[in-house]
Amino acid sequence: MSILFSTDASGARSKSVNPIQKFIYFWVHNLRQIITSVGEIWRTPVASAMTIAVMGLSLTLPATLHIIVKNVQSINLEWDSASEISLFLNDSLSEQQISSAIRRIRSYDEVEELRYISKKDAIAEFKSLSGFGEALDYLESNPLPASFIVTPNKYHRQAEPAKSLLAKLEKEREVDFGKLDIDWLTRLNAIVSMLEEAVITVALLLMVSVVLIIGNTIRLSIISRKEEIEVMKLVGATEGFIQRPFVYTGIWYGLMGGFVAFIIVTFVIWWMQSAIVEISGLYMADFLIEGLTLSEFGALMLIASGLGFSGAFWSVHRHIKEIEPDLD
Repeated sequence: MSILFSTDASGARSKSVNPIQKFIYFWVHNLRQIITSVGEIWRTPVASAMTIAVMGLSLTLPATLHIIVKNVQSINLEWDSASEISLFLNDSLSEQQISSAIRRIRSYDEVEELRYISKKDAIAEFKSLSGFGEALDYLESNPLPASFIVTPNKYHRQAEPAKSLLAKLEKEREVDFGKLDIDWLTRLNAIVSMLEEAVITVALLLMVSVVLIIGNTIRLSIISRKEEIEVMKLVGATEGFIQRPFVYTGIWYGLMGGFVAFIIVTFVIWWMQSAIVEISGLYMADFLIEGLTLSEFGALMLIASGLGFSGAFWSVHRHIKEIEPDLD
C-alpha cells in the first residue's frame, strides 16, 4: 500500500473535533507515516540500498578525517607535555655557583621541575647512547658542558610561552646558552590547523552532495506517485499531509546512511590499528587510535538525519506544489 493512502482517510478531511483529539490524531497520523515510510524504502531495496550506501560513503570521509585530526591533536598534547628546555652552563662554574643557580631557577613560577646533569654524567650518558664509548676514552678532557634540564609548567609548555621562558633563562649569568626544539611543534600545530580546515571544507562539500542525493531520490519517488498525489489533492488532503511521508523517508535515509558511515569508520579504525601498533612499537610507545565517542556518534546521526530532512524538505516543497490534478 502506498504511504500516501496508508493513513486513514479522515486525515484528509476536516472534522469537528476538540483540540485534544486534534493533538492525538496529529501524532497518531505522524507515527503511522513514520512507520510506513520505512516500508516504502524496502519496496525498492536495490535503489534504496544504493542511496544509503552513497550517503554512508559520503559521510565516512569527513568522519574519518575528524578522527585523524582528533588523534593528531592528542599526540600533539602529549608531545607538548614532554617539552623541555636545555640550559648549557659555563665551564668555569664552581659547585657553589651551580647550587645557587639551581635554587634561583627552581624558584621561578614558570618552572615545574629542574634536573642537573654534571659534566661526568653528560659524558657517561653520551657514551652509552652514541656507541662510541671506546673512542671517547682517548679524549684528553671532557668536551661536554654541565647542563640544566628545565621542565616548564603547563602554560609555558606551549610554543610562544616556552620561547619567552627560554629567553628569560638565557639571561642567567651561569648559562652559556639554551636550546628549545620548538620549531617542529609549531609546524605540527600548523599541519593540524590545515587538517581542521580541510575537514570543514570536505564536510561542507559532501553535505551539499548528500542533500542533493536525497533530494533527487525523493523527487523520483514523487514522480512515481504523481497520480496518487493528484487524487489526494482532489479529496482535500493538505500539503503537509501529503509531504510528511516523503520527509520522513528522507530522514530514514539519513539515519541509515549515518549508521553505515559509523560501521565503515569503525572497520577502518580496526584495520589501521595493527599498523599503528607496529609503528608505535618501533618508537617504544603505546598508541591506540581513539574512535568515535558516544556523543560524536550521536552528532553523526543527528547531522545525517538533518541532511536527509533538508534534502527531502527541499524536494517536496519544490515538486509536490507543481503537481495539480487535471479537472478537465
